[in-house]
Amino acid sequence: MAADRTGLRKDVLIASALVVAGVAIAALSLHAINAVPPQDIAQATQPLQSTPEPQKAVPPAESKPGGERPTTPAPQPARPNGEAQKAGAKPMLPPAPAEKTAPPIEKK
Repeated sequence: MAADRTGLRKDVLIASALVVAGVAIAALSLHAINAVPPQDIAQATQPLQSTPEPQKAVPPAESKPGGERPTTPAPQPARPNGEAQKAGAKPMLPPAPAEKTAPPIEKK
């Protein structure tokens, strides 16, 4: 009977230690949550104004017939011309690997 009491006492002591440890962890967690300052919430839309202020209507700019257009040519792709390739210049991108190219389309 004395062995049962010592075993029971040991089990109760372990259980109470685990409960105290759990309560301590919960208290520390709650303290850490309260220690962080609250974050401001961003508002998605602007608040409504009671009366909108009238704005001056600005007329659009006048269009000119035959207006000016850019005279510079469009940029060319980054590939050397045929003469440069013969001289040894390499294109910026290597050719596609064989498994990436499709077989030729058969005519019906």
